[in-house]
Amino acid sequence: MSKWYFSQFEDRKPPRYQPPSDWQMFSFHVLATTSIALGFWYLAWRWTNSLNWEALGFSLALVTAETLAFIGTVLFFVSLWNAKDVKKGELPFKKTDIGADAYDDPTRPLAVDVYFPTYNEDIELVRLSIQDAKKMYYRHPIDINIFILDDGDRESMADMAKEEGVHYFSRLENTGFKAGNIRNGLEHSYGDLLVIFDADTRPFPEFLEKTLGYFCDPKMAWVQTPQWFYDLDEGVALPLWLDKKWKLGRFGSLLGHGIEKIVGRVHMRHDVLGNDPSLFYDVIQHRRNWCNASFCCGAGSIHRREAVMQAALKRFVSDVDKHTHRYVSDVKDESLRPDYHDVMRLEAAKNIEFSPYKFHVSEDIYTGMLLHADTEKDWHSAYHPEVLSKMLSPQDLLSWAQQRFKYAGGTLDIFRNDNPLKQAGLSFWQKWMYFTTVFSYLSPLWTIMFLMAPIIFFFSGIAPVAAYDKNFYAHIVPFLVVNRIAFMVGTWGTSTTRGEQYYLAFFWQNLQAMWEVMCRLPIKFKTTSKVRQRGRFYALVWPQILMIFLTIVGAVYMGIDVYLGLEEHVPAYLVNLFWAFNNIYALFVIVHAAILEGQEHDDV
Repeated sequence: MSKWYFSQFEDRKPPRYQPPSDWQMFSFHVLATTSIALGFWYLAWRWTNSLNWEALGFSLALVTAETLAFIGTVLFFVSLWNAKDVKKGELPFKKTDIGADAYDDPTRPLAVDVYFPTYNEDIELVRLSIQDAKKMYYRHPIDINIFILDDGDRESMADMAKEEGVHYFSRLENTGFKAGNIRNGLEHSYGDLLVIFDADTRPFPEFLEKTLGYFCDPKMAWVQTPQWFYDLDEGVALPLWLDKKWKLGRFGSLLGHGIEKIVGRVHMRHDVLGNDPSLFYDVIQHRRNWCNASFCCGAGSIHRREAVMQAALKRFVSDVDKHTHRYVSDVKDESLRPDYHDVMRLEAAKNIEFSPYKFHVSEDIYTGMLLHADTEKDWHSAYHPEVLSKMLSPQDLLSWAQQRFKYAGGTLDIFRNDNPLKQAGLSFWQKWMYFTTVFSYLSPLWTIMFLMAPIIFFFSGIAPVAAYDKNFYAHIVPFLVVNRIAFMVGTWGTSTTRGEQYYLAFFWQNLQAMWEVMCRLPIKFKTTSKVRQRGRFYALVWPQILMIFLTIVGAVYMGIDVYLGLEEHVPAYLVNLFWAFNNIYALFVIVHAAILEGQEHDDV
């Protein structure tokens, strides 16, 4: 077997999830409530007492951006309000144990299908996933079948499946991409439960034993487990970085150890691409369990076949009815409508795709939302907080950007086509949780203003605030301080630095995704490369580089005037200078990722 670059990470263990304590949650509630109250107080003052009437357009644009950002903060804080685990039942071992009908044989063992959809991933990489899946154990006799669903239709992949003793299916076309590939698997299998992994997902042996107990609830539609990237770049320890990178020798090492004694362990260049998903899974997903709103994220999830198929049938019938009604309503002669209705209904049934998973670039979250909205069945979902599999992270900025662009475009496209706020079957809190995710992808609408405001001030001398006086500080400082502490307490124990940076730094890619969705362009599905791409990706980050350049030039331009005593707005300059440093700090992370030259790891 070839030696892979990630073989050096094989011994890494996943972080152990620590649920928030009652004291942490109480502190968060107090701080978040205080932060929201201070935010309302600050914004009321901003709208009524701080507008610069000499530059009203600029001033209104910024205060509007602040208001939208504050709405995002409120949505985020409320979505973290409650932490709850879903209870599991005893491990099922018969079909009837999960509340499913067994007309053929009530004693038939539970059947579980394990899917590995693949397209162009390396065969030996998929082999590693298959071999780990074969090691999954279960204390009761159950029927486990592993399937390779190959959209690449490769003879070599079929040979590997035969060697490993697992099922192999391909198809002649790639309709529906991953969702269509899974549909093809459903047509060739019979499992009561479906486990969906990506081609590089390597499950731990205890995967089934830790998750199948949730399905003793007959309404449980799916269970999502965390996605853990075991090959994340852990960076370089600060003492070693000062010693070797900056060639400070023993002095640098001692300085680094001294800093770490004060602030804790520091790793430079840690996870430059921001691949660590712990903020989303450990905090956001887990905090949605209490209101039955945890999302389906694809890889590492288990699904009830009955739920998926019933939802697909309802959606198919609904689509056929809509299609038929649209054409029949144009027939003016009412006597012809019944016959025309039957003909058009049959024609629609022939032409509309029947798909258990919504044909969409974000088929997982889309299908999950439609299941949540099924009022007749009242399907449940659960997020299991323990890491039970490992995956490979995007290795370069190009692969990372393609993946994040797909997430952004897919989510916004769902909002355009099936706005969760208008889904009648969703509860109030489910609508809130889905909309919070959508709202986060609208952030370029206000972050672009946060990036541009200091630049406009530096070059024009026009301030968006009437005065940077003690009244300004008295309103903004308490809000910012309490808001920051509330965020830290609410996400305690989870790394948030890269997530916060990329929230601002990804503005251009998010804007592109928004534009494509607004123009109704199809969101392209591209599989994330599992090997590092060569080269530096400056073309991806030219807007971020331009923003950094303009910010630095503007700060220097006005700074010279301040130094020479030609600029009277020194307090305003200092505020905007601090603001500018914060923007540069956030933007530089994605530029840094582009600068780091991607080097493919050759197989040995």
